[in-house]
Order: sequence, then C-alpha cells, then structure tokens
Amino acid sequence: MASPALLMRVVASAYSVAEKAATIVRNVMAAGDLAIVEKTGANDLQTKADRLVQMSICASLARKFPKVTIIGEEELSTDEVTEELIEDGHCEEILKRTCPAQYTGIKEEELVIWVDPLDGTKEYTEGLLDHVTVLIGIAYGGKAIAGVINQPYYNYEAGADAVLGRTIWGVLGIGAFGFQLTEAPAGKHIIVTTRSHSSTLVNDCISALNPDSVIRVGGAGNKVIQLIEGKASAYVFASPGCKKWDTCAPEAILHAVGGKITDIHGNSFQYNKEVKHMNSAGVLATLRNYDYYASRIPNTVKQSLMP
Repeated sequence: MASPALLMRVVASAYSVAEKAATIVRNVMAAGDLAIVEKTGANDLQTKADRLVQMSICASLARKFPKVTIIGEEELSTDEVTEELIEDGHCEEILKRTCPAQYTGIKEEELVIWVDPLDGTKEYTEGLLDHVTVLIGIAYGGKAIAGVINQPYYNYEAGADAVLGRTIWGVLGIGAFGFQLTEAPAGKHIIVTTRSHSSTLVNDCISALNPDSVIRVGGAGNKVIQLIEGKASAYVFASPGCKKWDTCAPEAILHAVGGKITDIHGNSFQYNKEVKHMNSAGVLATLRNYDYYASRIPNTVKQSLMP
C-alpha cells in the first residue's frame, strides 16, 4: 500500500497535536495560575495556556514537517520548547482516508498552517469554558483546505461520567467528522455573533437581518460550531478584529460540509503566507442559505468596512 499523501499526514498529526493542546489547556486551568497578560487591552488577552499550546503545536508540527510555513497568533520563540510539549503521534483513522486527487501532489513548502492556540481566551479567563477552542487550519494555494478544531471542555457540564473534550476535523472533498451535522430550524433566523467585541455597527448589521434571536458567544471556532450543529443559522460580525488564524480551520470544516464563509462584502478569505493577518471587512458565514443573509447586509455597513 502506498504511503499516505502529505496532506493526510499533516491532518492526522494536527489531530493528535490538538488533543495534546487540549490537555495543556485543561492542566493550566486546573493548576489555577493562568498568568494573564493584556496584549492590546482588556479584551485582547494572553494566558500561560495560549503560550504553552502555541509552542507545543508549532514545535510539534515543525519537527515533522520542517518546510511547512506555520503562523501562530502569539509572537513567541519556539527555541526553548521542552520535550514534554512535543506530540509526535497521529490519528490512524485519518491516515486510512483517501486523499482527494487534487491534493495528492502537494509539497510541504506549499502548505501554510494557521494556528490559534486558544480561541476564546477572554472566555477561558472568565470560566465560560465551552466557548474555548484550539484551531489548526491548513491552507494550500491561498485557500483553507483542511482544519482541526478541538473543544477542550466539550461536555464539561454533562457530569462526572461524560467524556471531556472532542476533536472535529475536516478536509475539502472528504467531509468533516467528530460532530453531528445538523441544520438550523427551517424558517428561523438565528444569528450568532461576538460576545465581547460588540459595536454600533455590529448591532446595526444584526438588526437589519431581522433575526428571531441572537446568540452572543466567544471564539470564531465556537461560532462556526454553532452553525454546523444547527444552533444558529448565520454567523455575522460586521467589524474588523477577526484574524486569519481565527477563520482558517473553521472555514475548512464549514466548507467541507457545504457551508460558506466570506467577509461582509462576499469576498473569500486568502490564507497564503504573505497575506495580512486581519480580516478587516468582518465575517459572514452560514451552513445553508448564505445568499439570504448576504443580500440583507446594509450598504452603510459595507461602506464602513473596507477589505
């Protein structure tokens, strides 16, 4: 049997690396000292978990795939990574999958991996643990083609017998796994949006969509999970603030199940290594009925948000 294609090996490794990351996230919280640092303000935080997880993910993947470009949220050196942070395992189940034909010839140097070590840091510091995700997105030719989302605290309120945490993964052309794909209730317009980065523009845009209800949660990964599990019909964020490492993994998983994510103007996100990190023109994402929501974004909002 031929050895698995590079893409499948990267995804299989990212799966195990994300599970290791989740253990670090839970251990830091259990130890009680988050060592919080404000980066640009009270809504832009970094904890010991962000730092350790990024070192673990980047060093583990760089060791196995040295020519891949890896871009993480935190500005950290990977020089002083201890061996206990390294994860060299992989998910056998993923390696058994056939790589889509269009990705079989990919070389290491053509891949860019976007890492958000702890998406929803603010919520993590406030104990809203189910909002937290670890995001590893894999891009080729500027497009998000595969992703891993780990929820370290999935099931954390389900009782002592529940299995804590889960890992969702997806590849374009294969699908997405680790969750139950569900569509939002037909005829209902349920918007999921930011919890801690609201503004007049954000709220005006949501009002224009005339939603039946609005869910405010932390983390881009968590918001896309709301879409693929049918809890929300659209993710709308009419503001800069989201970065490429927030959207790469969720985009790949959403696209793998037929959803769509763009900026507020309908432009696709680009993930090549030279691209600017900020998604300046906001986010619009749905599992189904993208055009319904896109057609209702007010021009005043679009004019306020330039790509």
